[in-house]
Amino acid sequence: MSRTIVVGAGMVGLATAWHLQERGVEVTVIDRVGVGAGSSWGNAGWLTPGKTIPLADTSLWTYGPRALLDPDAALHVPFRVDPSLWSFLLRFAAHGTNRAWDRTMADLTPIDKIALECFDELLDGGVESWTREGPFVIGFKEKGQSKAFLHEVEGVVRHGQEVPFEQLENPRELAPVLSDAVQLAYRLDGQRFFEPAPFVEALGHAVVARGAELLTGYEVTDVSSTRKPVVTMSNGRRIEADSVVIATGAWMPKLARKLGVRTRVQAGRGYSFTVATEQPQEHPVYLPFQRIACTPYQGRFRIAGTMEFRRPDEPFQPRRVQAIIEQSRELFTGIDLDDRQDEWVGSRPVTPDGLPLVGATRAPNVYVAGGHGMWGIVLGPATGKLLAEQITTGRIAPEIRPFDPLR
Repeated sequence: MSRTIVVGAGMVGLATAWHLQERGVEVTVIDRVGVGAGSSWGNAGWLTPGKTIPLADTSLWTYGPRALLDPDAALHVPFRVDPSLWSFLLRFAAHGTNRAWDRTMADLTPIDKIALECFDELLDGGVESWTREGPFVIGFKEKGQSKAFLHEVEGVVRHGQEVPFEQLENPRELAPVLSDAVQLAYRLDGQRFFEPAPFVEALGHAVVARGAELLTGYEVTDVSSTRKPVVTMSNGRRIEADSVVIATGAWMPKLARKLGVRTRVQAGRGYSFTVATEQPQEHPVYLPFQRIACTPYQGRFRIAGTMEFRRPDEPFQPRRVQAIIEQSRELFTGIDLDDRQDEWVGSRPVTPDGLPLVGATRAPNVYVAGGHGMWGIVLGPATGKLLAEQITTGRIAPEIRPFDPLR
């Protein structure tokens, strides 16, 4: 029996491990903290292929200066001397054109189309958790704020996805948490949501129950490959395997750069917290103009937002949570924004061209899976399935061919 070491126990790494097991591979999973400890834990839990789109668009050219000058902007870049960050930002901004958006959307659409069925495959295969249909409520203070959202939906549909949506007569019909300041709302269907931390934990339990070895509390400091790949851990232990998958999110460059993966991966940090609601909120809510995404979570309401380009291990920045709060006060009702729980920051791995990095490195039998930006949760199961196929058969599925990590 062949053996694969998966470095990283988030959604992408565990889904890859699960599908390798489906193909008869013995798996060891290593994570420096534990299952779902990175950006898999506190995100909004949106399974929305219809919103899995390029991050860079033409709005960067008007919004970009505010990201530098306003520390409370939804997209924030700290003004500092950091050549690697500025190099990333230049490449990222270069993709803020309609032509680049269409090119990236065309490359994302095939995997978007299979994303939800890959969740069903995990659930049908014994992962004891759930996903739930929307609808999602998309709210705006006035009609002018909706133009960018409607343009995005049109682009996704133009590239071949079905994205059912319609205007709501009463914005509070499905979202009692919305205040009277929200004058326009749509319902978006065909999408799902879930509770990310419990789902990833259930996936981790399933992988272990099927025979995987899970090693936590140790960082992988090196991956090399000559005759066979070898992983070196922070305690000095070296483990040999037939193949290795690096799925460490925003920390991927530490291991992958020397293996030929030159595409920059920048941490795009998101923040979230939960609040209680006076009335139960059963459906996700999205405020695109303020870039705030909200989801029911374990009897509370998770509010998530911001994109902050910092190093992945930098300290939690309370001001970013405060920025979300100030944006939210006018738009929500019946919630106590001063009584928050589960405050969190997670580092999402963003690439300049908006495409993931999935496939073989220059080192024999060493692969990477990451760089999904905000979409690692929704695309994780599909990524794991298709990468497991590549590792065991050599076939590169068309859905991940554009994600070549050596591009």
